[in-house]
Amino acid sequence: MIVAATQFAPVAGDIDANVRTVAGLVRAAGAEGARVVVFAELCLTGYEPSLVRDTPGLVLAEDDPRLEPVREACRAVSAAAVVNGPVRTAGGRPAVTTLVIGPDGSLLARYDKQHLYGIEREVFEPGAVDGRFTLDGVRFALATCYDNRFPELAERAAADGCGAYLASSVLTAGNDSFEKVYPVRARDSGLPVVLGNALGPNEDGVAVGRAGAWGPDGERIADAGSDGPGFVLAEAG
Repeated sequence: MIVAATQFAPVAGDIDANVRTVAGLVRAAGAEGARVVVFAELCLTGYEPSLVRDTPGLVLAEDDPRLEPVREACRAVSAAAVVNGPVRTAGGRPAVTTLVIGPDGSLLARYDKQHLYGIEREVFEPGAVDGRFTLDGVRFALATCYDNRFPELAERAAADGCGAYLASSVLTAGNDSFEKVYPVRARDSGLPVVLGNALGPNEDGVAVGRAGAWGPDGERIADAGSDGPGFVLAEAG
């Protein structure tokens, strides 16, 4: 199965603008054969935990009408979108949530980030359940940024029969995850790892892109570089 790893610079707090960019990337990647399109952590609002805390209107619902352009794009190219934003929980606080919108526009899965980092703990509710969805017979695992520092997530994914591990992250300059986290998760679990990352300034620093994938042996098989927005394709699952 072809999976697209994307990168772009979200506009801080502008859900409509970011949704347009996400929808455009889904359409472009789907037109090149991608069946699944993976985006960065908090791509719908930008990685801005303090802004989310102070702006209740930035918290989304699972069926939020503001996501309709993404649903339309998924239907148009028959691809699933793995998008991430602050989504309301039953307790009222938002989680750092991955929503998997299926090729028919329906919600295939929800995953709430389990391991929160820094200021995230003040703003968000941690998740307690691993993220999974199945498409075309392939079982996918979901993880979000700091989650990937915990090898048991990938170990459970492999034990659960997953064929690929999808990571939505925001990695800034100097982050060692490109060398010491994602290739290790791939090699140790025997699963391809697909990374959606951000570009540009955010509350944590300046994201550097380099979205892409690692094969089950831990070797890089796709790298979008740092020059600008876009996506790369990889076989996964």
